[in-house]
Amino acid sequence: MANPASGMPVDFPANPASAPPAPGAVSWGAVLAGAAGAAALALILTLLGLGLGFSVVSPWANQGASATTLGLSAIAWLTLTQLFASALGGYLAGRLRTRWLQLHPDEVHFRDSAHGFLAWAVATLATAALLTSAIASIAGGTGAAGSLLPGIRGDSEGAGDAGTDYLLDALFRPATDAPAVDATAAVQRPPVTEREVREVRRIIMNTALSGELPQPDRRHLGRMIAERTGITPEQAEARAGAIHASIQTRLREAAAAAREAADRARKASAKTTLWMFISLLVGAFVATLAGIYGGRQRDD
Repeated sequence: MANPASGMPVDFPANPASAPPAPGAVSWGAVLAGAAGAAALALILTLLGLGLGFSVVSPWANQGASATTLGLSAIAWLTLTQLFASALGGYLAGRLRTRWLQLHPDEVHFRDSAHGFLAWAVATLATAALLTSAIASIAGGTGAAGSLLPGIRGDSEGAGDAGTDYLLDALFRPATDAPAVDATAAVQRPPVTEREVREVRRIIMNTALSGELPQPDRRHLGRMIAERTGITPEQAEARAGAIHASIQTRLREAAAAAREAADRARKASAKTTLWMFISLLVGAFVATLAGIYGGRQRDD
């Protein structure tokens, strides 16, 4: 519109209400896109690593890769997976973010790095949420070592391994050097009942780790075994003491093996956790650098 006095055109100020809104500091669409790309690539690489790991594992002795080689390979693959996935997610977040006009270069640099870091953080949280059940099952597996100690707490119902059951069954086995008996005596001898077997198991297992078999229990077992096997009570008591000592040795060895297994699991869990921490730090750093690089390419 021309000025009536000078005839020159006049520029009216723009209407603030009609001006386009300034873009926000965080482009969440770009962040989510980068996180989705990082999580997808991490999933693909993880499946590839599992496939390669299963291909070099063998159930046969002295075949396939060793446990040390598998552990080092898993750590290296985990780090590479974090590096590649984080780089992709950070680059996508920086490249797809909204272009900020009239901002200081330092502010643009900070926002690009923040976009890369946010993409890594969202992808990490999403992956952790999906793998929570798997991690819980792995961690709970370390508590299965307690199953190697059957009957330690005196729970004799259904407790014990095949070796312990074999030793307990040997209590009622007739002696090979016992004098022969006629058929009538054999028929009149009462058979061993399930209740008696459970009672013997409870008596033996109750003191299997605590100490020697008490004398009242030894005499009771001697009478019970002598009635069912035909041997003398003294021989039955000696048999009960020997079986008790054998089971005691077996359970102590099982307890030592369980403690060793738990210690190995503890050390392996500690190493795995530390390396996961390092790989996640590497992923966060790489995602931040990739966000800056992608943002610069976006502006150029």
